Amino acid sequence: MNLKFIILFLFGFGLIHILQAQNKTYSPDEQEVIKVIQQLFDGMRQIDSVAIRSTFHPSARLQTTFINKAGNPIIKSESVDEFIKIVGTPHQEMYDERILDYIIQIDANLATAWTPYQFYVSKKFSHCGVNAFQMFKTPDGWRIIQITDTRRKTNCGKINEN
Repeated sequence: MNLKFIILFLFGFGLIHILQAQNKTYSPDEQEVIKVIQQLFDGMRQIDSVAIRSTFHPSARLQTTFINKAGNPIIKSESVDEFIKIVGTPHQEMYDERILDYIIQIDANLATAWTPYQFYVSKKFSHCGVNAFQMFKTPDGWRIIQITDTRRKTNCGKINEN
């Protein structure tokens, strides 16, 4: 095979994948999962602890993974109450987590959402990564039971400063 053909094929395949991702259609259940995630981050931007808390199941937990300065992988847990206290208590800056995509899988009353993101403090870029949401469908709708995220300051793709 010709190298130019392979490069053009891979470029075309990648372009098609990107265009498909931008034109996704979601099932009603997937839309409800997205709505809960958006409510969480809208609540953070609005400093609304009631809206934030309503997205979580009482048994929810939060974890973050990152590489420390020594190059070691770290996983850190935080309580939902502590998280809500930090983001839901009035503060000067706006915490703005911008979701770049939603990759959702659902089976019965369990959903997983993989959401690449960029995080800003007010309009200043802070970090990026991926959230891995685990959600449970209760009689009152989907609730977050677990969020594990990655955090880094490099290899973030295109940063939108708007």
